[in-house]
Amino acid sequence: MNVAVTEPVAAAPVAERNDRELAREELTIARKYIGPFPIVMAAWGLGNLVCWLALWPLVMTGTLSLWIAFPLATLNVALCYLPSHEAQHSNYAKSGEPLRWLNELIGYVSTIPLVLPFKTARITHMDHHTYTNDPERDPDYGVKAANAWQAILTGIRRRQPGQPNAYGKLLREKAEAGDETAKRAMMEGLAQTLSFWAILTALAWSGYAIEAALLWWLPRHIGMSYISLFLSWFPHHPMNEQGRYRNTRHFHYWFGNIVSFGMEHHIIHHLHPGIPLNRNAAAYRELRPILKKRGCRLDGV
Repeated sequence: MNVAVTEPVAAAPVAERNDRELAREELTIARKYIGPFPIVMAAWGLGNLVCWLALWPLVMTGTLSLWIAFPLATLNVALCYLPSHEAQHSNYAKSGEPLRWLNELIGYVSTIPLVLPFKTARITHMDHHTYTNDPERDPDYGVKAANAWQAILTGIRRRQPGQPNAYGKLLREKAEAGDETAKRAMMEGLAQTLSFWAILTALAWSGYAIEAALLWWLPRHIGMSYISLFLSWFPHHPMNEQGRYRNTRHFHYWFGNIVSFGMEHHIIHHLHPGIPLNRNAAAYRELRPILKKRGCRLDGV
């Protein structure tokens, strides 16, 4: 009788098995922090906008001193990006879900003080995630600098007239390739920018030039510098590595995680963008042993 002989199935290499096990364990932990609806971020986005809008009548009627309103407006502008950032990742509601309208609403209105169109933010941010630290394809690569002060100065220079605009360049390239969403983003961006300057001009013409400058124009520039420093420069510095587990880092900021807008744990966001910002710290504490095994950068100060 002939007996069929089968070749033994080779076991997967130890390193490969360990990698799969780590991946399963990481995903199991991450899923615990994805959902339910991030009420904190939604309240943050809408509440912050209401606070900023309320400053205008309070100042113009003399109810609130402009010199008290100015730092409050600056804080409002600095705080306005992160709720929209959650909407960029559809963390309030995915496409087709009942609350999708709320996701888009928060995305659009929360960054009005920053004058950052939602479609532009979403398109460029998705490319940042895909090509993090790529000198040619990451639209945020221009923040690269040797230290924090240089990063601030670099950001100010990038906003001057005539300087290259990485976001505009990316949108143009996508639009020329036939991307209809990029074309709409460009039109929305143009409309929002023109509206911003028209409102400032009207306010100045009406005798509220100082109010316009200290409630919107200057807070916007300060806010953009702060956001660029803590959301782009600190988490990715020195921006010389790519790859899922090396393109960003965990760091300790001297004044704490709250002052850095929760960005000490930005590595969690890049690994699992479905986890809302207010849950990143807890997720990091539980995931830290796995991240160490993965060789992530966890020691930056």
